Amino acid sequence: MEPAIEQYEEHLRLEVRAASHTLRAYSADLRQFAEFLEGEGISLERADIHVMRRYLATLFGRRSRSTLARKLSALRGFFRFCVRTGVLASDPLEGIASPKVDKRLPSYLTVDEMFRTIEGASQGTPLCLRDRAILEVLYSCGLRVSELVGLDWDHIQPKAQALRVRGKGGKERVVPIGEVALEALERYRQAWRGKQFADRRAVFLNARGGRLSARSVARIVAYWAKKAKTRSAVSPHSIRHSFATHLLGSGADLRSIQELLGHSRLSTTQRYTHVDFSHIARVYDKSHPRA
Repeated sequence: MEPAIEQYEEHLRLEVRAASHTLRAYSADLRQFAEFLEGEGISLERADIHVMRRYLATLFGRRSRSTLARKLSALRGFFRFCVRTGVLASDPLEGIASPKVDKRLPSYLTVDEMFRTIEGASQGTPLCLRDRAILEVLYSCGLRVSELVGLDWDHIQPKAQALRVRGKGGKERVVPIGEVALEALERYRQAWRGKQFADRRAVFLNARGGRLSARSVARIVAYWAKKAKTRSAVSPHSIRHSFATHLLGSGADLRSIQELLGHSRLSTTQRYTHVDFSHIARVYDKSHPRA
């Protein structure tokens, strides 16, 4: 099975241009299935619907529904690829439905919490100026953390107040950026000017001058949110969700938010955005003739 997995990984990387974390997850899922087949003494070609049901039974109760759905998604894509390339004659997952996944919304901040989190990073040290710029850009643009850490200085167009972003699947989009975020970026850049950098293209750097990792950004966001005493733990994705929620609450339409977030489907945007009851009540009071 290993040669087939490697061919599929190459297909995902070069043709689908899947995100790096998707590649890692799918590769781990496929190799877990390969270990199961090896333990059962079954070749890939002999894997049928009965084998697949036995495998899924080993996972049931030990994994969340969302994890099971992801593992099934990895296997479905792999089997379709194998059928298309002639490795398999048929797809052994045909007739097996994916588990229904609860659509949980990520945590989001109120406007006041968001402002407190950003304003907390107000010290003038170089690291604080970097952290402030990170928070400002995340909230101003609604970026994914992978998009943030992938930013280079030549992606920023200050005069146009825009960023060129490479999103999922290598898709590029241009998003607006506010003056406040641009000012925070410039203050950070001036504070770090003259330092020895391992990476001179990257916008956000670690203390050693290399490109900041997504995990480091998550720690930075969590640290300042905790200092601001937010209601719950906060991640970079929470800020992205807050960005969309605040835009929607201020009257922005879903199609515009979809473009800003870089979603290919409107249904994804509807899942990420959340309107609190007070906004719904205001719309009702304003719109209903008998309110």
